[in-house]
Amino acid sequence: QVQLVESGGGLVQPGGSLRLSCAASGIIFSSYHMGWYRQAPGKRRELVASITPGGMTNYADSVKGRFTISRENAKNTQYLQMNSLKPEDTAVYYCQSKYQWFDYWGQGTQVTVSS
Repeated sequence: QVQLVESGGGLVQPGGSLRLSCAASGIIFSSYHMGWYRQAPGKRRELVASITPGGMTNYADSVKGRFTISRENAKNTQYLQMNSLKPEDTAVYYCQSKYQWFDYWGQGTQVTVSS
């Protein structure tokens, strides 16, 4: 049974930082492309960042220079370090894992940026 469990969300003031984690089980983690998506109320789900099995990264323009995606294969975990957070970063953040036709999602974690 595949499980992706996100953690680390919460309420933070503008300019603050959070680190999201996604712990995976039931997959060969090192073989999977991993990603973080987010969905704000009334908006479509969008890609925030992704990382290949080899560690190549890709970011949405809106988060470049502020967010960093990483993975720790030995722990079957990926991370999203979010710095200089803005109110427009408020959303539910989802972890995704993908390999060929296998595509799995976590349940999401809420990030709220507000003073």
